[in-house]
Amino acid sequence: MSGPVVAGVDGSRRSLTAAEWAAREAARRGAALRLVHACPPLPRRVSPVPGVDAWQNVGEQMLGQTVADFRARHPELGIDGEHTGDEPAEALLTAAASTGLLVVGSRGWGGFDGLAVGSVALRVAATADCPVVTVPEARRTGAAWDGADTDEVQLGFDAHAPAEAPTGFAFRAARERGVPLRVVHAWALPPAAPSAWMLTALEEDRAMWEDQESQAVSDALRPWRESFPEVTVVPDVILLNPAEALVRSSERAGLLVIGRRAPARPTELRLGPVAHAVLHHAHCPVAVVPQPAP
Repeated sequence: MSGPVVAGVDGSRRSLTAAEWAAREAARRGAALRLVHACPPLPRRVSPVPGVDAWQNVGEQMLGQTVADFRARHPELGIDGEHTGDEPAEALLTAAASTGLLVVGSRGWGGFDGLAVGSVALRVAATADCPVVTVPEARRTGAAWDGADTDEVQLGFDAHAPAEAPTGFAFRAARERGVPLRVVHAWALPPAAPSAWMLTALEEDRAMWEDQESQAVSDALRPWRESFPEVTVVPDVILLNPAEALVRSSERAGLLVIGRRAPARPTELRLGPVAHAVLHHAHCPVAVVPQPAP
């Protein structure tokens, strides 16, 4: 889907880090950048009318200053701002309906110390119509996230049920950045195999099953390699549960791409356990790409 890259901002350091990532992504795509600030009205019982007006004015001023700062740092981009009185998640989901990418900080002003991902980020990642990138506040070292474009792009991949939308997103992201694409396929020992119940599998069994998984990955990636010959693909077949495999691998990634099934009925929209774990524990920005229901 075409349209501007949209980033949610609330004045927090986390949201500004995400907006900076979004600005670099917009420049790569040749797209505009839209900064969205949601400022739902205060209940009348909490604040008198002048207080409500002041609350809105502060939000508008923050957004205006943020837009001005980003225009000064990124003069090559078309940048605008949108101030809305909707709840943050609703405002971002509305914006997502007409954009190609939504970018949010892993959490904003809300929450508590130690909370990795806030409720707004989780909701938009689970329900937005477009891909959603959540940007962490810092690397594991504690340094501010710099969105290093030299790091590889990684894709969480199931060779037995490959999803077209996240795979295409990952290949395009690697091509735009000029970096390798690591395709992470996690697998488990067959539960019916006798050696699966031992502390260690028989070596010949494990080698045979791993060869089968590697062949499945190679077969599933063949059309993508042909469509993106300029992308260096690094298959990574790991004997581990998918969430742990992706979290570990993300330590050396600049962007991790995972899929989300988009059921036909909106009431069923939710993040699966792997996506939920990755969003909470990954060491890099995570793109959650909806895969339309078959």
